Amino acid sequence: MAIKPNEEKVLKYMEQQGYDAFLVSDPTNVRYVTNFTASDGAQHLLFTKEGKIYFITDLRYSEDAAIECPECEVFIWRLPGKTVSDAVQHLLSENGCKNVAFEADAFTYDSYMVMDSTVKVEKIPTQGVIADMRMIKTPQEIAYQRAACQISCRALERLLEDIRVGITEKELAAMLSLYMVQEGADTMPYGNILISGARTSLLHGVPSEKAIQYGDFVLMDFGCQVNGYMSDMTRTVVVGQATEEQKTVYGLVQQMFDACNKITKAGTLGKDIYLESLKPLEGTPYKGYEYNNIGHGIGLFVHELPFDNITGETPFPVNNVRTIEPGLYIPGWGGVRIEDQILITEDGFENMTDFTHDLIEL
Repeated sequence: MAIKPNEEKVLKYMEQQGYDAFLVSDPTNVRYVTNFTASDGAQHLLFTKEGKIYFITDLRYSEDAAIECPECEVFIWRLPGKTVSDAVQHLLSENGCKNVAFEADAFTYDSYMVMDSTVKVEKIPTQGVIADMRMIKTPQEIAYQRAACQISCRALERLLEDIRVGITEKELAAMLSLYMVQEGADTMPYGNILISGARTSLLHGVPSEKAIQYGDFVLMDFGCQVNGYMSDMTRTVVVGQATEEQKTVYGLVQQMFDACNKITKAGTLGKDIYLESLKPLEGTPYKGYEYNNIGHGIGLFVHELPFDNITGETPFPVNNVRTIEPGLYIPGWGGVRIEDQILITEDGFENMTDFTHDLIEL
């Protein structure tokens, strides 16, 4: 059975590094490499230099793995008194492996200690190997993300008709998730942020029982998945007529957003995007109310490489899908964020989020 393209990438990386084996344990990376969909974090992949791929799982997922990953040999680890590390040691010994690379950031301290005492070959920690591969999207991945963005935009159009005085944040968040599924998203929307009033200063606030009041900002940071690939967008609206200060803060965020857009293209650094976003704030009383991370890659996971912050030294590659999301967050008053999802091109970007940036008064 032919191996998949992303599995080939891992084997090629192993050959370049001289590794006998490579253990993939991060659930998102397992999905990326194999396209396996039924996961609760109990799956691991073990690659060997001879090109074998072992899918280490338990009986709950053995049939799924056999169907979705016929190129892999399914190995059941959950037996009485056995651990994943016992399975890894068995397979390494069976294949004569003298070393194994592993994803250090996918292990807790306890799980690493178990592996360290069980796996008897040289253990080589790695960081970000598959995360780096995931930065550049294939045409199929881009198509899934473009579809997810379109679904999110349609769902927001529907939700705007429901936002009114008296309805709660939780009710609106539930409606938004429903609309995305009805519009074609996967049936497991990830955690959406829908907050209002002074709570909009909370960067990752959780929807509450708070009822929407006249004059509230309503901030919606949300997205969905299509075949696991994500969208992410944010819009901030006003219920009723905006005050002059609300218009001022919103206008500044629009300027920050536009400043970022002007320099975004292949080769741009995340730190340059961040520094550019600060320029409209100079000389205003709102300097210091921004956040220090205003964008990120996105794919099978919502926050992927590279990031837009002062330490962002990774040039944006062509076909990287990412977000731009500047904002201002004023404790006790509220906040504004605008976020689009974009595809990096050689001379600029394609905006996947087709929704107005103008302030909407409902």
